[in-house]
Amino acid sequence: MNFQPLLNYMKNYVSLTQEETEFLVSKLVYRKYLKGQYILQQGDVSKAQCFITKGCTKMFFVDDEGQEHIIMFSIEDWWTSDLGSFSTQSPTDFNVQCLEDTETIQFHIDSIEEIFEKIPKMERFFRQIIERAFVASQKRIIRNFSMTAKDRYVFFRETYPKIEQRIPQYLIASYLGITKEFLSKIKSQLALEN
Repeated sequence: MNFQPLLNYMKNYVSLTQEETEFLVSKLVYRKYLKGQYILQQGDVSKAQCFITKGCTKMFFVDDEGQEHIIMFSIEDWWTSDLGSFSTQSPTDFNVQCLEDTETIQFHIDSIEEIFEKIPKMERFFRQIIERAFVASQKRIIRNFSMTAKDRYVFFRETYPKIEQRIPQYLIASYLGITKEFLSKIKSQLALEN
């Protein structure tokens, strides 16, 4: 089990002593998932915050008509889970499914308070992560209201170049809130412009 990717990521936010690192690692859970497996399903209660060390996931909800709506994708060095469900321990509205074989390092609900107690700076670390996620979510809402579908796609492609090659086009279309046919038209249009 290699916890180093998470520890390297955390160095951007907090500095841990050797003793704190050892305690933290003793509380972490390493978990592998196969492509197609669910980390979280609608109606379940989220028991872990997952840091992805390898792979790719999609977070989505299914509406009453059975239509899938993609909320976000996550790849290496990103987080996935339903934060609302995790913090309130109530059923989630979302699914998190692996688009590739995926490896995660997980902070479980049973040990998070103990981690915060023993290593108070971990609370600051999580606050910073949550603040960044919240800001990104708000900016995405603004983009959805203020940008054309074409501009949203260009923004997605420029902002997440490593994701586009790994994800089927129909999923990107769902994330952008358009049909796959419309996404094909946008891509054809952009190809002609270049």
